[in-house]
Amino acid sequence: MAIDCKIKYSFKDGVVDGLPIVIGFLPIAMAFGILSKTIGITMMDSILFSVLVFAGASQFIALNLLLVGAGIGEIILTTLLVNFRHFLMGASLATRMTKDMKKWSPFIAFGITDEIFSVASFKEGTLTKEYMLSLEFVAYSSWVGGTALGYLVGTVLPEAMKMSMGVALYAMFAAILIPEIKKSTKAFILACLSGIINSICKIFFSLPQGWSIVISIILVSFLGVYLFKEKEVEGNE
Repeated sequence: MAIDCKIKYSFKDGVVDGLPIVIGFLPIAMAFGILSKTIGITMMDSILFSVLVFAGASQFIALNLLLVGAGIGEIILTTLLVNFRHFLMGASLATRMTKDMKKWSPFIAFGITDEIFSVASFKEGTLTKEYMLSLEFVAYSSWVGGTALGYLVGTVLPEAMKMSMGVALYAMFAAILIPEIKKSTKAFILACLSGIINSICKIFFSLPQGWSIVISIILVSFLGVYLFKEKEVEGNE
């Protein structure tokens, strides 16, 4: 079915489409706020984290790196590598935007997440600035607000529960990884390779945790491209 490029979406359409994202963002953002409080980050820093970064998985990874004493350079580089897919998502959506959106492109690019990309990519027609900005603003507000709310909740939690929240950080990563492993053998192989390379870097080369993660991401990315490209070529033959 051909896409009708004459279809244009309004500010209201963006708000309505953003409501399901809000429902998903709030509990995760609250978990981030609670974990921030648990590891000793101030409320202002926690909120600024969400205001300036706005990237769920990367923020949780950064918390873990802060917890193990990683340096600023390691955290920034790791976050860049984890979020590198956003370049591809932004480029894909840019082909469907109107020319008058050029001055708004930095704001729109900043607001793109996996969820926003998924919602926008399934829309037919032209993605107007009114639609994209409202969609992203609704999601962004819920993420920042959820972070603040979670931090406040963290201040009233019992001490024993605060101490146990460290485990929740790893449970969050497992919750992200396990569904992908169930759907794809490739994800399982790459996850195992990442763990092996990270362990080698730490045990045999005594590298800091942050740099071990950075090296693991880079090496496994190249290995994944090479290994699975060869398999796909053989399958096509």
